[in-house]
Amino acid sequence: MRNTLLSLSIPTLVITHLVVAPYTKVEESFNIQATHDILAYGTPTRNVYQHLSSHYDHFDFPGAVPRTFLGPVFLAGISQPVIAMVGFQHAQLIVRALLGLINSAALLVFKYNLERAFGRSTARWYTVLQASQFHILFYASRPLPNMFAFPLSQSSLKHAGQKLVPHPDPRKQGVRYKVAIALLTLATAIFRSELAILMVTVTLYGLISPPRISIPQIIAPFLGFFAIALLISVPIDSYFWQQPLWPELWGFYYNAVLGSSSEWGVSPWHYYFTSALPKILTNSIVLIPFALWNPGTAKQARALVMPSLLFVAIYSIQPHKEARFIFYVAPPLTAAAALGANYVFSRRTKSPLFATASLAIVGSVLVSFGTSSAMLGISSLNYPGGEALAALKDLVTSARDLDIQTAAVHTDVLSCMTGVTLFGQHSNWSLDDGIYRDNTVSFTFDKTEDETTLRSPLFWEKFDYVLAEDTAKPLGPWEVIGVVEGFAGIEVLKPRSSATGNADVESASDRVLGRGALVKRMRDMVRKTTGGWWIGPRMEPRVHILRKMRGGEARKAVTS
Repeated sequence: MRNTLLSLSIPTLVITHLVVAPYTKVEESFNIQATHDILAYGTPTRNVYQHLSSHYDHFDFPGAVPRTFLGPVFLAGISQPVIAMVGFQHAQLIVRALLGLINSAALLVFKYNLERAFGRSTARWYTVLQASQFHILFYASRPLPNMFAFPLSQSSLKHAGQKLVPHPDPRKQGVRYKVAIALLTLATAIFRSELAILMVTVTLYGLISPPRISIPQIIAPFLGFFAIALLISVPIDSYFWQQPLWPELWGFYYNAVLGSSSEWGVSPWHYYFTSALPKILTNSIVLIPFALWNPGTAKQARALVMPSLLFVAIYSIQPHKEARFIFYVAPPLTAAAALGANYVFSRRTKSPLFATASLAIVGSVLVSFGTSSAMLGISSLNYPGGEALAALKDLVTSARDLDIQTAAVHTDVLSCMTGVTLFGQHSNWSLDDGIYRDNTVSFTFDKTEDETTLRSPLFWEKFDYVLAEDTAKPLGPWEVIGVVEGFAGIEVLKPRSSATGNADVESASDRVLGRGALVKRMRDMVRKTTGGWWIGPRMEPRVHILRKMRGGEARKAVTS
């Protein structure tokens, strides 16, 4: 029973992270919009180009490189029955929750194999350490290519025979390694080409460490499943993009060959080792060296650590680096840390040294969990676009004196990058002549980015509301009816000092909506009890909600 409750902590925490931070960012834009379009518009068999190009978002906003539709097709397929039961207004949460539960299942299957190989105590420590980390739990439900590849990568690692997670029956080693190569091949060819590096490092470790595998053992599953991946990806993606296409080849060429990913930033070669891994693993990063040094755990730990760190080292050659690119190695590295933690804790009664070390490990888990909770709270403040859209719809639909049947809304780049999605725009959908009905008000949305068009006063005449970072961007008379703030660092306030932020917002604080208002109330409450001290999030205006002033309102604004 206790083991079951501990295992349930993983999916419970994943869903908790989703509920606390329900919106998405620009990195997730393609997959979340594509999933919406499949659910909303279906997959036509006649007049395909006309139907797709007139409805699907990726024809207007294709992104830097084409991405595969296999993840969105899968999510739309498994979520459609649930959405049909509970309503489209919950569709984004349902889609993300199902992805999060799939990744939770992958973590739990990995944990089950650890238990079979190293014992229940090690598996429990793995669960505790994994549950106290932030990044994997936070990103598990996020529709990124990395998180579609994540369950395949973890399933492959747990199948990697005696090399990483041993199986009680050595006779099954060859078959399990073939399965590992097959799954990594699928993940590489369909979702993330960088997983080819992990496939190489796992294979190399299998070739040089006893009991050794042979190259002929892995060639057949690699070639077979590579062909299967192409037979799945190319027809489906060619259908949705309406051109012959293997998306991940485009992504590899764009990022690795052309080096164009550097346009999104360049990090030093050591970034993954000195910054990303310590953040992802938190307290586990200290336990891994002990597990490698200790004779009682060194052999098992090496099998988990060496292929993972070799993957990170090779991938560090790529100039553009993000923590999510190496999420695949977090579970095996955490498992190595669990070996060390279990070794120490199981000997806590044998000497004062082990007792002290055990207390330190338990304390580090509590600190890690507290840090993870704080990071979740802070991260939830980074989606002002999603909050602004929800606040706008509440303002419009609850305004009793507002005689409006259709509201035309323009959303700027920042809003779309920080939470505005088609799911959010069309929360209560019943398609009627291309207009989505939301209660008694119909909303239409525009996200034009062309600067020449945005400089035309006539363009702005057709909108009733605008979500904008810069209030001067919309031309004409506009009234700010709400401000959504975003996280801008940590501030320390002393007694009698004022909170930082926009002066205009401070003078009209009732206009602050969303979590910025919640942070303000919490800050005021804390300062009352601490005599004026406050250490917490510093919030700044990010997205302004503007309403078009027409007729008498506009003339009054000009004269005043």
